[in-house]
Amino acid sequence: MSSIFHVLLTGGVGSRLWPLSRQSRPKQYLEIFSQHSLFELAVQRNASFVNDLIVVGNKGNRNLSETTLSKIGISDYVNIVEATPRNTAPAIAFAAFAAQPEDILLVTPADHIIKEGREYDGAVQKAIKLAQENNIVTFGIEPTRPETGYGYIEFEGEEVISFREKPNEDTAKDFLKRRSFLWNSGMFCFKAGIFLEELQNYSPEVYKRSLAAWKKSANGELETESSLDIPSISVDYAVMERSNRIKVVRSDFQWSDMGSFEAVYDYLKEQGQPVDKFGNMQIGSDKHVSFVGLTNCILVSTDDAYLVLSKAASQEVKELYQELEKKNIELVR
Repeated sequence: MSSIFHVLLTGGVGSRLWPLSRQSRPKQYLEIFSQHSLFELAVQRNASFVNDLIVVGNKGNRNLSETTLSKIGISDYVNIVEATPRNTAPAIAFAAFAAQPEDILLVTPADHIIKEGREYDGAVQKAIKLAQENNIVTFGIEPTRPETGYGYIEFEGEEVISFREKPNEDTAKDFLKRRSFLWNSGMFCFKAGIFLEELQNYSPEVYKRSLAAWKKSANGELETESSLDIPSISVDYAVMERSNRIKVVRSDFQWSDMGSFEAVYDYLKEQGQPVDKFGNMQIGSDKHVSFVGLTNCILVSTDDAYLVLSKAASQEVKELYQELEKKNIELVR
């Protein structure tokens, strides 16, 4: 009898959320979201749809995942530990190898925030039904603004016409106006066997190398040498943009990939975080802060660093993080 697995992808540092997010504690483990982490919320949000959980992570965050799952009383799950990051296509392949061909995989990142409720439940149930019919399903989010930080899906009904890279502002405005584009959520649903068939068809080297590494793994732990042979490639490039089995579930639940301080600002403001009359917010400290001559700015405080940024410049934090990696590795660890 087939099962439904929640495949939770926990890789990623969250560099746009530095200095809160570090290599030692990426954003998905930060308990700044109503005293819960995004990882924890993702597990709980999907528990009612699935029979089992598969966590795909790395050596660096293994203990963080185990601690979080212990906190919410989960000890029985499949733990896949990558030796080195190879992007989402190999990560999902490992989960598929761990399941049976007819098992349904509901694949979600661990670092998104989603409003639970009827809209989300309906989208997941529809995706599972489409997956049972041997489709590879992606979730497309109804856009609410001309966002330049997300990829887009061009669609008609359940059919995917094309995938689009992160657009510039004019293109994003055009996408919004045309109403035939959805945000690419990075969430998927399919049978394990169907995904592996399509991976083998369209990215045979990724399939071959991933399988070889999986066969050398022990208790879900991958070893380094064979892992380094796997091409690093996203599931979008490896399968989604090439397969003719793709369907999209148009979704209108509230969603954010929480990939920038602008997104964190909007979420915390909705939760009641104080904002001054000029739209300024501080994150990470209870100390009194006054903003003078600034509008829509964010002060982020940690024990060893401060970050002051314009809300509109949130995407540029990644560039700062990359510079710090080169100059002062201690600040990003």
